[in-house]
Amino acid sequence: MKKLVTVMTMFTLLTSSLVFAGGSKDEKKDQGPVTLSFYTNLTDVLADQLQKMCNEWAAETGNKVEFSAPGSSYEELMKTKMAANELPDLFTTHGWSVKRYSEYLLPINDQPWAPKINPQIKPVITDKNGKMYVLPMDVNIAGIVYNVDVLKKAGVDVDSIKTWDDFDKACAKIKVSGVTPLHMGGKDSWTIGQFFDWAAPSYFVTNEKTNERTDLKNGKFNEDLWKDLAQLLADFVAKGYFNQDCLTADYLSDAKAIAAGESAFGFYGNYFYSAALQYNKDANLGLMPVPCRTADDQPTLISGEWTAVGVWKDSPHRDAAVSFLNFLARPENIQRIASTSGSPAGLTGVVSDMGKLKPYYDKYATVKTFPYFDREYLPSGMWDVMCATGADILAEKPNAVGNAAKVMKQNFDDKYMK
Repeated sequence: MKKLVTVMTMFTLLTSSLVFAGGSKDEKKDQGPVTLSFYTNLTDVLADQLQKMCNEWAAETGNKVEFSAPGSSYEELMKTKMAANELPDLFTTHGWSVKRYSEYLLPINDQPWAPKINPQIKPVITDKNGKMYVLPMDVNIAGIVYNVDVLKKAGVDVDSIKTWDDFDKACAKIKVSGVTPLHMGGKDSWTIGQFFDWAAPSYFVTNEKTNERTDLKNGKFNEDLWKDLAQLLADFVAKGYFNQDCLTADYLSDAKAIAAGESAFGFYGNYFYSAALQYNKDANLGLMPVPCRTADDQPTLISGEWTAVGVWKDSPHRDAAVSFLNFLARPENIQRIASTSGSPAGLTGVVSDMGKLKPYYDKYATVKTFPYFDREYLPSGMWDVMCATGADILAEKPNAVGNAAKVMKQNFDDKYMK
């Protein structure tokens, strides 16, 4: 019996020493090559660049990266993974690093590149306690992309477009010239939500004298004002400003149309500019601020995350994931992504090639910017509601405008209380 006790005691001590030497079970130490998972909402040329970087890091380190870009199903996929607490090792946060994903992400304040985060994006990705959770590879400062030659042919001076009434008149001229003013790839439902994200600030938040910022933050939603916004979209539909296949065309058809001079305006970020140039490298495209609703306001630009990458805090390969994140933060990689999106770089000291858009950034450098409307002023989960109610308006369903406002109000109240 004494020998048995002695053996058990020695085994216990040996086990304890091994645990102490190896660290706690919560430490994410990687031994040898690992395989990381990296999911992104991005598509087209930006997704291509990210996948190339995955391959480059894998070749450099001997590890592997399983890259996934599921497109329009990304948000639902991530909701499922959040519910199960089984997220990818790294993923892009599509504008929600703080509001939706922060509880799942590893803070990055202690990373060597954190002090270099561009001050234009830093407030957007910082929570109330000063923590940041993503590497912003570029800064999405967006307006409306337009075809310069189409507007010129129609006799439209872009500088004369201040309000939505001015924009309406410009669309009328463009339609008379034989070009479809607005092209909507509604098959990819997110494209419909984009219209509301671009137009809603001018109705709810940009006017310094009359705005709904405080009410929205306090859980009060103005149904009548949303009805007015929905009516703007309905009026554009009724006047024939959209392509007839607006519910069956996809996003890439929008890029093709504006590149070919078959449409005039696109309610998308600067990635739209890059996508269009893939179809026509000589396309003459410009960028303009988003019109305001009333004459006592001013046009504005939109700011937010675009290519923003975070590490799942419970990743079984956290060390490797952080290593890959630091690889993405190298100046040459930041420059590649920012230049591909045609946007300012997410880290200071890196100069991106914004191509023909640079003069427009310089021109509108003093224009006020506001965050993406749904990310800042709507409860999580409202994006799909905007897309669905907008689709009904595009389909010209009976009472679609009134229903859109009613459904938005009901969902806002329900989701705000949760």
